[in-house]
Amino acid sequence: QVQLVESGGGLVQAGGSLRLSCAASGRTFNSYAMGWFRQAPGKEREFVATISNDGTLTYYVNSVKGRFTISRDNAKNTVYLQMNSLKPEDTAVYYCAADRQRMSSNYQDYDYWGQGTQVTVSS
Repeated sequence: QVQLVESGGGLVQAGGSLRLSCAASGRTFNSYAMGWFRQAPGKEREFVATISNDGTLTYYVNSVKGRFTISRDNAKNTVYLQMNSLKPEDTAVYYCAADRQRMSSNYQDYDYWGQGTQVTVSS
């Protein structure tokens, strides 16, 4: 069992930055691939980024490439999402998730989810 708690969301102006954190419980964090997803009002949950269990591999949705960076610190049981050059269309609830088997852009592959943190980007 893994429990995930996101933090770091908030209100920021367009062009600004935020850093999201996701703290995981348990002693097997380094065996999980991790992902970030987001969901805007009235829209489906959207893949944002994923990272391998050892942090050596990452993958992003095209719309955030070059602006967002996913990283992890296995010693701290934490995964991060550094978000730069934020745009109003990045406004959403951001969720982190853990996958026991592999990196994936499909939310249905993930086994554990956090409660989400709101990110609002004003124009």
